[in-house]
This record gives sequence, structure tokens and C-alpha cells, in this order.
Amino acid sequence: MSTKHVNHLANEKSPYLLQHAHNPIDWYPWGEEAFVKAREEDKPIFFSCGYSTCHWCHVMERESFEDLEVAALLNNYFVAVKVDREERPDVDHIYMAVCQAVTGQGGWPLTIVMTPEKKPFFAGTYLPKHAMWGRPGLLEVLSMLKEQWDQNRDKIEEIGEKLSQSLRPQTVKPEKGQLSQATLEKAFSQLLHDFDPAYGGFGAAPKFPTPHNLLFLLRYWRRSEDKKAIAMVVKTLDAMSRGGIYDHLGFGFARYSTDNKWLAPHFEKMLYDNALLCYAYVEAYQCTADPDFARVAEEIITYVLRDMTNAGGGFYSAEDADSEGVEGKFYVWSRQEILAILGPELGELFADAYDVTPNGNFEGESIINLIDHDLYDYAAKNNLDINELESQMAEAREKLYQVREQRQHPFKDDKILTAWNGLMVAALAKAARVLQREDYTQAAERAVEFIFEKLTAADGKRLLARYRDGDAAYKGYVDDYAFLLWGLLEVYETTFNPKYLRQAIHISLDLKELFWDSGDGGFYFTGNDSEELLLRPKEIYDGAMPSGNSVAALALLKLARLTDNNEYNAMVEAIFTCFSSEVTHYPRAYTFFLLALDYYLSAPSHIVIAGDKEDTEVQAMLALARQRFMPETTVIYNNPEYQTDNSELIPVAAGQVAVGGRATGYICENFACQRPVQTLEEFKQYLEK
Repeated sequence: MSTKHVNHLANEKSPYLLQHAHNPIDWYPWGEEAFVKAREEDKPIFFSCGYSTCHWCHVMERESFEDLEVAALLNNYFVAVKVDREERPDVDHIYMAVCQAVTGQGGWPLTIVMTPEKKPFFAGTYLPKHAMWGRPGLLEVLSMLKEQWDQNRDKIEEIGEKLSQSLRPQTVKPEKGQLSQATLEKAFSQLLHDFDPAYGGFGAAPKFPTPHNLLFLLRYWRRSEDKKAIAMVVKTLDAMSRGGIYDHLGFGFARYSTDNKWLAPHFEKMLYDNALLCYAYVEAYQCTADPDFARVAEEIITYVLRDMTNAGGGFYSAEDADSEGVEGKFYVWSRQEILAILGPELGELFADAYDVTPNGNFEGESIINLIDHDLYDYAAKNNLDINELESQMAEAREKLYQVREQRQHPFKDDKILTAWNGLMVAALAKAARVLQREDYTQAAERAVEFIFEKLTAADGKRLLARYRDGDAAYKGYVDDYAFLLWGLLEVYETTFNPKYLRQAIHISLDLKELFWDSGDGGFYFTGNDSEELLLRPKEIYDGAMPSGNSVAALALLKLARLTDNNEYNAMVEAIFTCFSSEVTHYPRAYTFFLLALDYYLSAPSHIVIAGDKEDTEVQAMLALARQRFMPETTVIYNNPEYQTDNSELIPVAAGQVAVGGRATGYICENFACQRPVQTLEEFKQYLEK
């Protein structure tokens, strides 16, 4: 295959490589052909890993990768390999660990130079073309590395070998019995210590949403009745939805805030953030009945279904921070623009309410926000009728949104990732049942259908990680299986259609077969049929996204209670043992993992509602159960249409049928079942107990 064709293929396969048309460098995709070429020509590998909405990836692309001088040096003396981190997180994880070990920090673009045997001997992140800001220049670094490659090969290979060996995990005997309620309490104390009482969130700027922190706190509040836990959640969700991190016109959240008050975001929008935040806002609504939390969840979904969904029902990955080469340009406004569009009266009202000032709050322009007040405060201070004000502001937002739509939009990363789609499916299904939105159910079901149709290998035996423009590629990672498993269980709990439970069971079996460590427990990141890399890691840290092991643990526990299959419990207990030392040391870094621990420590609880689906009493019981925040409780609808399937798949529901043909509720908790109830009032009384 010619270099030209390899470069074209790489461009076609990765949105990261599509970002710019001018590519003087002979980029290769990650694969054996690049390594064979490096060995044959005795050249080191220059490896760049980034993603399509990364600002500094764009900068390095423009400054260096489109530059003929850099291209000549790379093409003559190196084999250049480029990777989209979201398509190949396995490769990214390994070499990011190298970068962190060598430099003490990580980030993208990730720059690695390695031997043809994939052993790294140089690591860094963004490198300008020439040295500046205290950073070495790419041209100087490449020249130095070329010289060392020619003159000190033995030393280079020794460094590569030592770095590779340092990545291999030290053998530590897993310890049992370390995880307990005390672990949950320690995590709560750590979060409380890091909490920002002024603006919510945890730690100093930059602030990331990290929704699983909030999901954990809601469960801790339910377990302990400590009001400080739910207060932290309410404060954080309220502050984020007021801030500039939230798009008040088009909806959806940006990736993180550069300041402590959620005003100035890094403007890119990621699917996974919005999925997990949607889930958190829905649960907060369950706990507080605050309609603003329901509204934000619905607005997130409006954004995703409108702007981030392809014709087949799959969800795109991200939208860039930049447009016309300027970060945030699509989103910011001047006061003059606002007045010109809305007119002086409505314009002044909107600008004052949403902090659009003459001097601006962001590089001379203004990010729309409600940080210093909400519309209720503004109405009270200005002696305005709140209903009239809200109506006027809704009209103004819609006008501004329509004008903004005419601007040049940020680049959209239109690849569809199985893992992130699994998270969005979970959020849609959760919102559908809590907010009683059938359209959300349909969207979740379409996405599941898309995954099984488009993101499954031709033989039907293997999930694939990425789909784009008719092409699906890369054997799925543990996140793909775990996140989809969670999504399928959420869809089952919303629809009670046993086909989703069967699919979940099938995915769980594949998860075990491909990723399970039968020796020490836990799931490897890559499957046993995947490319062999320097190491086969297991991930447990819950960063911006939860780890595959954390999500798998919770999903498997849910499956165990639904199906009464203790093998799932045994697997999760092995996961707990495998990671107990790590989690116990600093539990607030593993808050999704702690959702599984909280579920495990809760006594089994389930509610079965039986009766005809057209029966209004049945529907009322289901709605009542779904509106309540009961994360430890499994709610099952024993639909006569699926009676045979339910009896086979869900032993706990066996025999729990409609008595006398009337709607009947069964409540079982603390290893005991109450007598069946057949009126909505009785059912409500039991739930309140």
C-alpha cells in the first residue's frame, strides 16, 4: 500500500485526521504496516495522539503538522503515526501513562517517540514548532532525537526497555474485606472537604462536572439521611445550570469550566458529559421534585436529539470549542448585538438579566449566564411579574438562538462510539420513565437498535467501538460492553420488554469471556482477542467518565438481583477484592465504583406490579414507583404479555400476578415480602414507609 493511500485511509478513518485538509506529513494509522516500515528503514516512530475537538491538537496541527519544514524532517527520519484517542483508547491509555511517568503530567496532543518495537523513549504533550513559553520546540526535539537515534542507539533502546518495564503492574496480593460502609463515609468526608460552598463543585478551577460524584452523594444521603450530602448536589447542579458552562440558548453542557464559578467554559461539548449530567439531573428531580432539574434534563435531551443524533438513531461524539479558529466565538455576544436583535426594551431586559455587559465577561464579549441571580430574583428586584418575565426571556432566547444558528458552527465530531452511546441510552431510558416521556423511550430503543445493527461485527459475535460514514471499526473495549450493559438494563426497567434483558445477559456473558481476569478478578480494558500491546491494563479510576470496571460492577449487581443469578454477585465480589486497596486509599476518586458498593451493601429490595398494561391503576402504581428515588430497589412490571419470559428470566417475580385480574403490587425488602396491595393509596403508604 502506498504512503499516499495510507495517509488517505487514515484521514477517512479518523475525524482527528480530518480536521485539516493540508497534510504534508506521510501519516500512517496505528498498525503493523507502520511498524514494519520503521523496522525496514531503521527509523523511530513519531506518534501523535489527540482528538477532533482538542484545542491544542488543532494548534499543533496548524503550527507544525501543516508545515513543510516539519514535514520534511518527519518524513525523512521518522515514521509518523496518528491516532484518535477516542477510537483507540487502549493505545492512548498506555502511552499517556508513559507521558505522566516521564513528565509528571499528561494531556493532549500526546507526543511520543518510540522504537519500531513500540517501546517509548520520549514523551510530551503540545510542542510548538520553535521553543517558546518555556517549552521545547518540535524541530529542535526531532533533530536531537534523530541525532541520538544515530549515535546512541544502545542508550535509546535501554531507555525504551526501562520505560516499558516500569508500566507493568507490580504483583500485589488483593486483600479482602477492606470495602465497607466506612469506605462510603470516607468518600463523603473527602468530597465535603473539597466542596465549594459558594459555587458548588469540588476543588479549585478548572472545575469538571463529574456527575458520578453527585450520583454517589444522592445515594449517601438516602443511606445516611445526612442533609449535607444532598445540599452539595443541589448547590452544584443549580450553579452549573446558571453558569456559562451551560448553553442557555441551545442547551447542553460544555466539558469543564476554566474558573471556579462555572462562568467561562472550555466550550467543547462532549456526549458523555451530557449523558451523565442528564442522569444526575433526573435523579436530583426524583429527590427534590424541583421542576428546574427536570427542565435541564429535558433541555439536554433536546440538544442531543436535535444536534447530536444521526438519521439512524446513533449519537455523535462531540462539538468543538472553536469556530472560525476562535474558541467560544459561536457562543459569545456583545451588548450591542443583543440590543440590535431584540430591540432596546427587550434587549436591555435580557442583557441585564443574563450578564451581557458593555465591557463583557469573557475577552471583551459576554457569555450568557445567570450566576449572580435567577429570574425570580431579577423579577423581585425590578418589581416585575415573574410569569411575564419568563415569557419575555423565552421569546428572547429563541430569537437569539435563531440568529446564532446563522453563525459558522463549531466542527462536529460525527463518529459514533458504542461506549458513549451506551451512556446516552441509560440517560434517555432513566429520563423516559421518571419524566414519563415516551419519545425518550423511543430514542433509547432506536439507539440500541443502531448499535446492534451498525456497531456489531458481521458475524454478530463482537461489538465494535466506532462507526462513521458507514464504516465500523476497532474491537470493542470493556467500556463499550459495560456502558451498553448498563444502558440495556435501564431500557429494560423502562419498557419491561424481556428482549432487552436477554440482550443484557448476552452482553454480560461476552464481557466475562473477553475481558475477565480469572486469576485476580476485574476486567481488562482490552479483549483477549485484541491486538497485543505493551501491557493489558485494568482501569478503575472514575475520572471525567466512570471506568468500565465501575459500571460493570453496578450493572452486574443489578443483573444478579433481577435474575437471581449468584454468579454475577461472585464476579462483583472479585472486582471489589481486586481493587479494594486502591479504592480504600482515596475513595472519592472512585465514586461510580462506590455506587456499586452502596448497592451491594443495601439489602435486596424489589417491587413487582402486576396487571393489564391498559389498567389505569397499574399505570399509576408504576408512575408512583418510578418517581421515587429508590436506587437500591428493583421495580418489575409483570406484564401478562410477557408472563412466560418473566417467569424464565426473573425468578423473583414468579407467582406475583394480578390477583382477581386487578392491579396488584408486591413489595419485598429486608428479605421479607409484605402482603399484596390492590389500591393506589395502600401502595403509596408502603412506599412511604
